[in-house]
Amino acid sequence: MGLTLRIPTAEVFTPLLKPARYKGAHGGRGSGKSHFFGEMLVEESELEPGDSGGAGMLAVCIREVQKTLADSSKRLVEKKIAELGLGHRFKVWRDRIETPGDGVIIFQGMADHTAESIKSLEGFKRAWIDEAQTLSDRSLSLLRPTIRAPGSQIWASWNPRRRKDAIDDFLRAKKPENSIIVQANWRDNPFFTQELEDERKLELALYPERYPHTWEGDYARAFEGAYFARLLAEAKLKGRICGVSADPLLPIRVFIDIGGAGAKADAFAAWVVQWVGQEIRVLDYYESVGQVLAFHVKWLREHGYQDALLYLPHDGAQTEKITGKTYANHLEDAGFKVTTVPNQGKGAASIRIENVRRLAPKYWFSEATTEAGRDALGFYHEKRDDARNIGLGPEHDWSSHGADAFGLMACCYEEPAAAANFNRTLNYGDRGWR
Repeated sequence: MGLTLRIPTAEVFTPLLKPARYKGAHGGRGSGKSHFFGEMLVEESELEPGDSGGAGMLAVCIREVQKTLADSSKRLVEKKIAELGLGHRFKVWRDRIETPGDGVIIFQGMADHTAESIKSLEGFKRAWIDEAQTLSDRSLSLLRPTIRAPGSQIWASWNPRRRKDAIDDFLRAKKPENSIIVQANWRDNPFFTQELEDERKLELALYPERYPHTWEGDYARAFEGAYFARLLAEAKLKGRICGVSADPLLPIRVFIDIGGAGAKADAFAAWVVQWVGQEIRVLDYYESVGQVLAFHVKWLREHGYQDALLYLPHDGAQTEKITGKTYANHLEDAGFKVTTVPNQGKGAASIRIENVRRLAPKYWFSEATTEAGRDALGFYHEKRDDARNIGLGPEHDWSSHGADAFGLMACCYEEPAAAANFNRTLNYGDRGWR
């Protein structure tokens, strides 16, 4: 008579109990992803031989880099074997675990494999990639065709970092057929301990910029120590990154950081914004590298911003030697209303940073159309001299152009009520004043 295993399973993981070529679980800390796959690996290794005494399961637990077994999932698998009362059925060795029916579970780092050495995994029926966010495109492309035995499966558990990470691009963006993918976070874990809850609350209180990635399974949008990481985290937690729409009765403003044409030119970045009551509605973001002005104009028109007021930094008023016109002139010739912001002088970057922070509670971001811009804001950080432990001002990199354009907006911001009353004639009536 076959062995019956009763394994309590969180409801969020029940779809993964069905057969599929690819199974994945992504999310934040404390969700139980690794524990679920560890238990499922032990269960399937126990049941694989069946009543007829067939061959045992060949399985491999993978990480991108595994310098020692301490870096592997081996200890977790051993713990699950003990918790399920199967110690008499499995033999634990230093570098492997022997399973019923002469099966085996091994633990390897994909970075150590070559096109030839990966062939050693042919015939394996289960491959579990833990910490799969670190898996390279090369490793994934080597692994997939190698795990090809009949009925074989590839599992992945990970905390997302970037959309373009190999595992995210493959399982969440491309969504291959015969795959089951679930998102699991701490609130989905019925076995979540009080110790983990205390840690979660502490992270939220002390490091809110890291919290959405660490505990909620969001992409890592903020560079640690970035100038605007905290305000983005607070906007996310307070629901101010959502479906934001424009007010048709109020003007649309576009704040621009001028780039250039050519492959090595700086990026052209633009934020589309409305000032609505006490809200700064961030409606859209655009960025392009190496394109001519006509390309940017085309984007503005196609997205319905032909009547917007464009704000340029001070270099928008500089005259070109060839045409004798300014950047602002060219945009005006294209039919746009343009204003050029005066040079802010020394300390301009610091002024922009402080103004962005000061207005933090007012920002409402359109989730669908500002993601690339929010990535730039979340990465914009200080350049540091680690030897002397001093800051050297903002790092000039891919993120600085979007951040500069956003800072220009913050410096130009006026509350709508104040702007509407500017230069209005005041009539106090006959109050007896002379």
